[in-house]
Order: sequence, then structure tokens, then C-alpha cells
Amino acid sequence: MSAIVAVTLASAVMFASWALYVSLVEHPARLESGAGPGRAQFRSSYRRAAPWQASFALIACLGGALAAAVSRRWPWLVGALAIGAAVPFTFVAIMPTNHTLLSGGPLGDDEARRLLRRWGRLHAVRTVLGVVAVAAFLLALGDR
Repeated sequence: MSAIVAVTLASAVMFASWALYVSLVEHPARLESGAGPGRAQFRSSYRRAAPWQASFALIACLGGALAAAVSRRWPWLVGALAIGAAVPFTFVAIMPTNHTLLSGGPLGDDEARRLLRRWGRLHAVRTVLGVVAVAAFLLALGDR
């Protein structure tokens, strides 16, 4: 069980820390660079980060659910549900904005700026879900 806990916690921490970095540092800098350069940077960054973030979320969700089933401790389930919610939230709420920003089609500066701001607000939800998951997992570890 300790290996599952370690991998679960590490995956949740990676997801949350990357999401925090993007929300607090990378995306604000992207917005300051202007609509065209910001969109170009978004496209480059997104293609690199998306597979990692999805993997971290799924590993932490599955590990948290397994730890909850074995230990019967509710914080593991809360953490698993929180980080697991990031995946459908991304597909339902964020993906339409992603597709527009990632498309090669032309966007006016105002539209690109609006979409980048929207993406930042939506991404903040993912960040909160990751932080909640880490907090729940740490609570589960302290609740032994």
C-alpha cells in the first residue's frame, strides 16, 4: 500500500504544482505578451503539458480510489474525486476554448485575448481541484 500512496501523492502534487505555476506565473506572463504571441505560446505550452497533466490526474485519481477502498478512509475518496473531476471538467468546460486557441485559424486580437482570459479562469478551477486533492491526501496520511 505504501507504494500506491507514494505514487498517488506524488502525482497529485505534480498536477497541483504545475497547475499553480501555470495559473500564477505562466498564464499571466502569456497575457502580458499580447494576443498573438500569447496564443502562440499557449499552443506550444499546451501541447507539451496536456499529456503530463492528464496522466498525473488519472494516476492520482485511481491511486486515491484504491487507497480509499483499502483503507476505508474518506479523505482518500475526496482527493480522488477532486482530482478526477479535473478530467471531465477539462473536456466539457475547457476543451472548446482549447480547440479554438489551438486551431490554425485566424483570430482577432480582441477574440484571442478574450479566449485566453477565459482559459485562465477555467484553468483556475483545475488548480483548485488539484490543491484540494493534495490537501485531502495529506489529511488521509495524517489520519492514520
